[in-house]
Amino acid sequence: MPTYEYECTECGKVFELFQPITEPPRRKLRKSDPRPCKCNARVTRRIGTGGGLIFKGSGFYTTDYRSESYKKGAKSETDAASSKSSTESGSKTEKKADTAKPTKKPSSE
Repeated sequence: MPTYEYECTECGKVFELFQPITEPPRRKLRKSDPRPCKCNARVTRRIGTGGGLIFKGSGFYTTDYRSESYKKGAKSETDAASSKSSTESGSKTEKKADTAKPTKKPSSE
């Protein structure tokens, strides 16, 4: 059962009541309800923020439920991409060394 917050219309005292969702909001407290104050006045239900939701652990992301075949395929793609980038970076440095122009020294005439 959810917890609802009520407020006394006379003194402003705020209290909580456990009641079923299907039950309408209370206007006055029943004899069986806890008495937060001695006013015995009407009460109004307050709009609450509700309970906080905390997600802990795995299982909350779409990638947590990937199949083993998908994980293997993704790993092989990343491995292939990383090995390709390492070979490209090595060939680029070789090309730069071949195409480098020699600097002219000032002639001493």
